[in-house]
Amino acid sequence: MSEERKETDVSVVVPVFNEEESVGPLMQALHDSLSKLGRSYEAVLVDDGSADSTWDRLVDGARRFPHMKLVRLRRNFGQTAAMSAGFDHAKGRVVVTLDADLQNDPADIGLLLERVDAGADVVSGWRKDRQDKFLSRRLPSMMANALISRITGVRLHDYGCTLKAYRREVLQGVRLYGEMHRFIPALASWVGGRLEEVEVRHHARRFGKSKYGLSRTTRVILDLITVKFILHYSRGPIQIFGRIGGLLGVVGALMLGLMAAANLSYRLFGTTLGADLIKRPFWIMTSFMLVFFGLQFISMGLLAEMQIRTYHESQNKPIYVVRETIESPPPAAGPSA
Repeated sequence: MSEERKETDVSVVVPVFNEEESVGPLMQALHDSLSKLGRSYEAVLVDDGSADSTWDRLVDGARRFPHMKLVRLRRNFGQTAAMSAGFDHAKGRVVVTLDADLQNDPADIGLLLERVDAGADVVSGWRKDRQDKFLSRRLPSMMANALISRITGVRLHDYGCTLKAYRREVLQGVRLYGEMHRFIPALASWVGGRLEEVEVRHHARRFGKSKYGLSRTTRVILDLITVKFILHYSRGPIQIFGRIGGLLGVVGALMLGLMAAANLSYRLFGTTLGADLIKRPFWIMTSFMLVFFGLQFISMGLLAEMQIRTYHESQNKPIYVVRETIESPPPAAGPSA
């Protein structure tokens, strides 16, 4: 008879990529912090196709510390896919996400759990005193947070902070792909989750280099457009496409009316403006055709996003491929009395 899967109080999901120097201290810090919470826990560390010795050091840490679950992906699928794999392998009633670079402090996990216990469905960390360079990291982050908050309608100071806590039932309604992991709070609020924010500590990077950069900006912006569409128009696409069609129809009607009026003015009064419009309508038509094609391409992109979302959800096909999994052996039992 197979043993029934036992639910855990807290699962900490950590996507890992080329962090060979960080994972040892990270697992030590996770063990020290989680073992003091008085709750059953597990740490799910997902190796997203690291090319260095990260996996070997993770395996070594799993031998040293209990309640560690390792998931190794076959190649580098990206942070969103790694996080999705962690969610799928986690069994906790509350799922906490954490970066592997030691800039998030595992000691702050208890603060997030207190807010969840008080009734929050999603608790997002806020790196108020962020230890990163201003121009290359903090300023773009501030601008991105303002833009995301404005477009999604979900106000957060720090969307980019990975340290967040979620009730499992909220995550079950969220499907991830692309760069969607940073928008989970907005997607969770869409399904009715209560969202709170708490200040957390942030440390300067001790090892290696950041995996983030301005090169991801385009992907984030495109995914933000998708999130906006999902949040506000996925249940009634006609609302956006109808407005676009109506706008184009009004513009087209105005153009036709202007051309008709110009033609009439030229025939009746011989006006110069009417003659110019009649002789050179090509430029006006070209400008509006370009606008039309631009809107058409955006609409096609949004429809494609909806199709790929339906593809993943209807087939329940993951966006990652697991190579192997390893769990820590249970802690040795003490001597019986």
